[in-house]
Formats: sequence, C-alpha cells, structure tokens
Amino acid sequence: MSALARHAAVPHSIDPRALQKLFAYGYIPAPCALLAGVQKLPGGHWLRFDLCNAALRQQAYWQFRLEPDDSLSAEDEPRLIDELTALLVQAARRRLMSDVPLGVFLSGGIDSSLVLTALAIARPSDRFETFTIGFAEPSFDERPYARAVAARLGSHHYERVLGIEQMRELMPVVLGGLDEPLGDASILPTAMLSAFAREKVTVALTGDGGDELFAGYDPFLALKPAALYARLIPACGHRGLRRLADLLPISPANMSLDFKLRRSLMGLSYPANMRLPVWMAPVEPRDLAALLEAPVRVEEVYDEAIALWDSGDGKPVVDRALEFFTTFYLQDDILMKVDRAAMMHSLETRAVFLDNDLVDFCRRLPNHFKLCNGERKYLLKQVARRQLPAAISDRKKKGFGIPLATWLCSEPAEPPIQPIDGVRSGWARQAWDDHRAGRADRRLFLWTWLSLQHVAEVMATSHPEMAYIGGLHSP
Repeated sequence: MSALARHAAVPHSIDPRALQKLFAYGYIPAPCALLAGVQKLPGGHWLRFDLCNAALRQQAYWQFRLEPDDSLSAEDEPRLIDELTALLVQAARRRLMSDVPLGVFLSGGIDSSLVLTALAIARPSDRFETFTIGFAEPSFDERPYARAVAARLGSHHYERVLGIEQMRELMPVVLGGLDEPLGDASILPTAMLSAFAREKVTVALTGDGGDELFAGYDPFLALKPAALYARLIPACGHRGLRRLADLLPISPANMSLDFKLRRSLMGLSYPANMRLPVWMAPVEPRDLAALLEAPVRVEEVYDEAIALWDSGDGKPVVDRALEFFTTFYLQDDILMKVDRAAMMHSLETRAVFLDNDLVDFCRRLPNHFKLCNGERKYLLKQVARRQLPAAISDRKKKGFGIPLATWLCSEPAEPPIQPIDGVRSGWARQAWDDHRAGRADRRLFLWTWLSLQHVAEVMATSHPEMAYIGGLHSP
C-alpha cells in the first residue's frame, strides 16, 4: 500500500469505514483497505482488467463452505484417522518440492508437531531444521514442548527468546514494514522467527489453518454455553455480572481467567451473529463511537460477519463459527501476518493444512469429529495420539501469545498520540493511562493503535508531494 500511496491518483486519506473495521476486528477484512479509494481483492476471487475498453471485472471462483457428510458416524472413526494421516503426509510431501533448504516453524503444539511428523513419514531419511520462539514468562513459553517433539523426530532444532529488549528493537521495524495495520501482536515473534529461520533455510512449513479447520479456538467451547446464557440471563443481570467481572484483579498471564471472563461477557452483550468478532475486538462496539469521529452503525461495521453467520441459518453454530474463522480470521489476520513477517526476510512459508485435498476432507467432516464432548480438534488429536507422546497430544492449547499486557506498561516509553483523521486522540490517550495505571486491560486496542500509527507514518512519508495522510504530517 505504501507503493500505491506514491501514485498521484490515489487519495491521500484514510477510509473511515476501514478504520471502524480495524478497531472492531483487529484486522481489515477484504475488500476494505486503509487508504480511501483502494480495495483488496478477496480470497477466492479473480480480477480482470480489459486493456481495450478499461473495463474491470471481479468474480468469486471459490468460497469456503462446509458440506458435512452426515452419514459418517463413530464407526467410521478409525478409517477417518487413517485418511487424515495420509492426507497430512501427502500435503507435507507436496510442500517438500524445493531446490532450496527447507525447515519447519515448530511451536510444540498439535498442528506444527503433526507437520513435522508428516515430514518425517514422507521422507524418513532426512533430518529437517526446526525453529521455535520462546519467552522468559512461563505462561507464554512453549520451548520445552517444541524441544521434546524435535528430539523425538530427530530434527536439527534452533530456538530464540523474545524479551522486552528485543521487542523494543523489533516493534518499529516490523510495524513500519506491514503496509497495513494489524491488531495481532504475534506478528513480533513471527517476524523474529522468520528472521532467524532465514539464516538456515529459504522455505518454512507452518501449521496455520489447523485451528480454523478443526475448531481449535476457545470460542468454540463457549458457543453452546453462550446460547444458554443469552436465553436465561436478563439484561440487568448481565450488566451486573460485567460490573463484578471488572472488579477482578487484572492478570498479565497468557489467557488468564479474568481476561477470558471479561471477553466472554463482552461478547455476550451482543447478538449471536456479531459475537465471534466482538469476542476478539480491540474496541468494544459500544466504545467505537467514542473513539471514532464518523458515525458508527455497529451492524454495518460487522456487516460481512453478520451476513456470513445469517447465511448459515439452519446450520449448527459450530459450523457457522468454523466458516467465520476460516473466511475472515484465517485469511485477513493469520495468513496476512505470516506472509508479511516472512516476506520481510525473503522467507517463503507453506501452510500444510491448507492443502486442497485436506481442506476438502475437512469440509465434508461433520463437526462432532472436530468438537466432541468438549474436546477441540478431536479427530486431529486422535491422529496425534498415534504419532506423539501424550505430553504433546493431550496438553492444553496455549496459542501464539506474547506478554503484551506487561510490555505495554513500559514500552514505548512515550506512547504515540499523533493525530489521525477520524480518531479521537483523547480516547487513545486515556486508554494508555488506564492500562499503565492498572485500571483496565487495553492491550488489544493499544497494539492496534501502535500498528496504525506506524503504518500511517510510513504512508505519510512515501511520496515527496504528500503533505499528510490521515492527519499525520510527514517530516
């Protein structure tokens, strides 16, 4: 986008609709883009420009929709485990086609561990390179699990630690190189991981897509209780519970109880068709109007998520959630994050779980093989239990989180409050004050704000004739 900003025909202003979506989702879902007059081509679409008549045509050629085979039952489970194992090996083998050194991003979780397992089955005589990022804070650190998997499968294993000193150095470089704001702070360890992996390899395989295809995220466990809660708890009781939750001490630990409780109650304040994005929102919908100057209609801010959810009328809520995470979160957050972080270091990444045949298998798989009796990624874990020790296959999911809440209490030393058109800087300043004083946990908003500040500054300096973008004056 900084390249587009150099063109005189591109408006030098921020799209207020994109700003709303950034703070509502934590990313900007396609086709919206930060610059006014610019759009992203959504996944599964092609675009054709006719040189003869300047006609522009865009069309969808594919959309991820679940078409489960409801005839599959528990009796089919052994065969499905074998089929899924074979598909993983086939997907890994396909991604081994390379004339350059190849390695694996290894977190120690189920998905990346199965990627390495599939590689070991596909090419048992090879020893692959594996790379892990760890943290000094125990609740975020997964290095012991990654080491165990690497030792079991015989990879050449490398690891680095991301601390606040490295965060201080990385943050301006990474955020300044994104070209598009992103509220996902795991871009930092992903960029660090890509940088040191590139010292050894040119291609890295990832486990991205496993959570979206097999119901791996916490909200999947909350779907049924949320529906029951919404039916039984009156509005006044809900407001009271939110006030009580706000009295809990704020913990900076990874996925702490108070964090999950506040997030859950926040999402339950809104209709079911908005609940998933609200659960992950940097700014609660009711606060968007206070943050942003343009009029905010929440239904329009979340229109793509609402449309997708409502189009699944009659489908189980688990299937609707799977389609939401795959269509929006995977495409516009996870894959964008990994691609930008890797390309900053000329590293190619390949997502094994997004193999066409493997995705088609998941599309036909009924959701009781994904979320079964409260166990997420059920069938995938059955594959893991055949291949990996119980300490790996049965351990609780951590996610690729970082100690963001703690780090933002001191970094950056002076929080940036440069004016941006359409945003009330006073709200942002108050959020910084509340977070650093321990009055509120604003980590998601503050990171999104930092990302927006860095990207807008890059845009402002990308053209010599560009005096400002979004109120940010160039030097």
